[in-house]
Parts: sequence; C-alpha cells; structure tokens
Amino acid sequence: MNLYANKKGRKAKGFAVLLSVVMLLSVLAACSGGGGNSGGTQPADTKAETAGEGAAAGSTAEESPLKLSIMVPSFKTDLPDKNSPVLKELESYTNTDITMQFVPNSSYPDKMNITLASGQLPSVMVVDRTPSFINAARAGAFWELSPYLKDYPNLSQANDVVLANSSIDGKLYGIYRARTLGRMGLTINKDWLEKVGMEPPKTIDEFYSMLKAFKEQDPDGNGKDDTYGLVVTKYAGPWDIMQVWFGTPNKWGVGEDGKLVPTHMTPEYKDALAFFRKLYEEGLVNEDFAVMDPAVWMDPLVNGQAGAVVDVADMARRIDGRMQDKAERESSYMSVHQAPVGPKGHRDMPTQGYSSMLAISKSAVKTEEELKRVLKFLDQINDPKMQLLLSYGMEGRHYEMKDGFLVSTVTEADVALVKEYEAMNQMLMFIPQVLPPLEQTDVNKQIEEVYKANEAIIVANPAEPLVSQVYAQKGQQLDNIIADARIKYIVGQLDEKGLDEAIALWRSSGGDDYIAEINKLYEESNSK
Repeated sequence: MNLYANKKGRKAKGFAVLLSVVMLLSVLAACSGGGGNSGGTQPADTKAETAGEGAAAGSTAEESPLKLSIMVPSFKTDLPDKNSPVLKELESYTNTDITMQFVPNSSYPDKMNITLASGQLPSVMVVDRTPSFINAARAGAFWELSPYLKDYPNLSQANDVVLANSSIDGKLYGIYRARTLGRMGLTINKDWLEKVGMEPPKTIDEFYSMLKAFKEQDPDGNGKDDTYGLVVTKYAGPWDIMQVWFGTPNKWGVGEDGKLVPTHMTPEYKDALAFFRKLYEEGLVNEDFAVMDPAVWMDPLVNGQAGAVVDVADMARRIDGRMQDKAERESSYMSVHQAPVGPKGHRDMPTQGYSSMLAISKSAVKTEEELKRVLKFLDQINDPKMQLLLSYGMEGRHYEMKDGFLVSTVTEADVALVKEYEAMNQMLMFIPQVLPPLEQTDVNKQIEEVYKANEAIIVANPAEPLVSQVYAQKGQQLDNIIADARIKYIVGQLDEKGLDEAIALWRSSGGDDYIAEINKLYEESNSK
C-alpha cells in the first residue's frame, strides 16, 4: 500500500514543525528523565502472553500483559535489568512484559545484520535504512505500517516529509525516531580557548589555528606536551560533518549538468581529506581514532587531553555535566558554536529529520491483531508521561522540576541510579515531542541558539527519499570501499593515486550502476 494511502484529510507538516518538535534530543543521550504515576494495571495471577497472543487492538487492563522483546543501541555498559523501577513503571503503564536487548552502539550495525540474517528477530528493533534492512523488508520480514498509523493519537501526528524520507518503495516499514535537522555543532573547552588567547573560530583556517594552539601552547598549564585539539572515534560522523564545511554535498549533490553526483567524486572531497590528513600528521587529532570506541568519546575532553569535538551540539551539555560532576562551578566548562565558514560559504550537515527507525518483525508478531497491540504500545510511549520516564527517569528520584524547567538530580557518579534509565530513551520516537525544557544553563541556551541558527545553513541530500536496487544489493560493499579508503588516506597509508584507485574500484564494483539508477529515480521523482 502506498505510504500516503490512509492519510487523507490530514495536512502534511513541513520541516519547520520538525525543527521545533525535537530541540533538546540527543542520539547519544546519556541524560536522565522522569516518569510519574503509572496508568493501567497488570494482573498479578496471569502469565505474560507472547506479543499479542489472543489480543485485539483495543486491549484493556484486563488482558494479560503483552510480552515484548525490544532491541536498541546503548552507549554505556551499566544498563537497566528487570529490577529497574523505570522498566517496571513502563510495563505497568503499557500492560507489558518487556525483555530489553541492549547492544553497544559501536557494534550495533553488525548485530543488526546478524540478527536479520538469523531470522530470529525481536518484536521491535531499532533499524537503519541499510541494504540488509531494505532487503529484509522487501522479503516480508517486517510489517508495513502505512495503513495503521492514522488509528493512533500520537503516531498519527508523524511528519509526512520524514515518513517519506524513511520509506522504502513508498512503503513504511519502521516508525522514525525524530531529531532536529540543524543539530550539529562545534564544542570547545572554554578555559583552553581563553588560555591560548583565541575567540571561537569563524573560519576553517581559524579552526585549524585553534587546534594547533591546543596541541602546542600547553592549554591545561601542566608544562607537559600532553594535549591535542580534536577527538574523533571510529564513528565516522565528524569526518562526514566537516566534509560539508568544505563544500562537499551531503551524500549526493547536483552537478552543473543537473545530474546527481556522490560526495567522494567531487573536488571538494579531496580538499577536505587533505585537511584531515594534515590534522593527523601534525598530531592535532588522536592517532587512535580509527579504533577508538565511541563509548569513551567524551573522556579525553572530560580528562583534559583534548579541547574540541565535532558532533551534535547537545554533546556539549553532556561533557559539561561530567566536568561539573568532577568540580562544580557557576560557569560552564564548554561552549558550543556553529560550523566555521568554508571555501563554499557557511554550510553544515543536517540530520535526516530522524535517527533510525523502530521496525516490527513478522517472525515475533505474527498476526494483524498482535501488530495492533504492539502499535498501541508504541503509541503509548509517545505519551508525555512515558517520554519523561524513558528520557529522564522518575521525578523525585532522578530529576526535579524547578520553575517549569527540568533539573537532573543524578550525576555520573550515581551509577546505580543512572543504570535504572540508561538507554531506555533509545526506543522513543518523540511523535510529538512534549518534554519540558531543561534548566537554562549557559550551555543549554547556546545549544538552542545553534539549533536555530543552523536552519539557515544546512545542506539537504536531494536523494534522501530515493531507494536504489543496486544499493540494496551492493551498498555495504560500496560503502566499505570508500570508508576504508578515507581512513587509510587520512593516516597516510594511501596517497592520492591510491585514493583515485579506490574510487575507481567503487565505480567498477557497482558504483556507476548506482549513480545511473539514482539519477533515473531522481528524474522520475522530479517529473511527478
């Protein structure tokens, strides 16, 4: 069924709505949250049923709890177990019996592929629109959800543009997890910047000079050569973001002939990689970035080894929070800024409007009646009470409300408390986002300012909604060729000739067919 077949009578909501909807979220969220009282009861003398066994869509508290297995990424090792009061509150509110499967974020893509190949899928899992998921969806492994969303009060408010961007062949096989579009930022250690006598960089040249000063001018004042500028991990996001600063497209761009061209086949791509290589050669970025686990990404900043990071702007809040836990003070340790201006003007990479999706498997959820009960659960966790619970924990235990603002009362040292809600927010879709504003610290105000300012400089991907058959078949291989070549070039294992050879290999391995198909799809979409 077509994605829009059951959405008559509802106005499409544009990107402007999405930008206001998701201003305070983080894909790497390590923050706390709140819950409130539970709604619904759970029978004490009944056994939990499998996902929807004998359950209709309009389930009531008299039904047996719905048994669900949910697979989500995680960013820490101390994670909720069945004794978590947050999990118990969630189960009580939704009349469910939930088994959480937390997978380290750094290995989540591999785990997702292995799980898809096994055929033994959880009821609900976080997925990306990767070749393996596209193939599994086309093969019938997941429920097509387009006809159902209109029947649920929260899910029916999903943004039509983002639904289209996350669809496959015009069909919806997952419910997106909403994210603000202009989310990226440059986070800097304020004390270091003051120590080296600089202002926040406005251009890429100033960005380079700042990183060099952080390496060479002893910004921590200990008299040792033990600092560097930028911390990066094996998560490739920072390189993708900084490429756009140099003028590369966001994955695909429109050439002078009106045809779509991939990022790595533009001259700006080589300019960006030459800059990255310079940072590496001069020791301005950590030499172990290619193997560094994203789980410890913030540690060099918190511990005074590195002075800057390029990622989502809200990372500044988490870094500052950890530094405040170590030594609390009135002013913030970190500041966050827009991308520096590059040779092609002021540009930054947006999100897709969402970060991954929640897909419902047919192997665990076998009938339409079961599906409707799972959808009811997903709708319920978009309720304000559940968004608070899964994001910040329980009021009075993990956070407090002061003057209308949410204030966390736990720190990184409160391991047992943080564990109770850690990574639970990874199942949230925020449709719509209804969280109260966070405490208005300096860094929180800066984050909101960056989000708003970024609206004017984000670079869209014109191929975002397009689904290529070639990519579905060969995408993983093609992506690996370019990703591997980029890392090797940055660390000096490839020269420019080797980079050109890798791009030629990409083209001969299916890349040229991919380009041709994407352009055909692009032309067809523009002619409608």
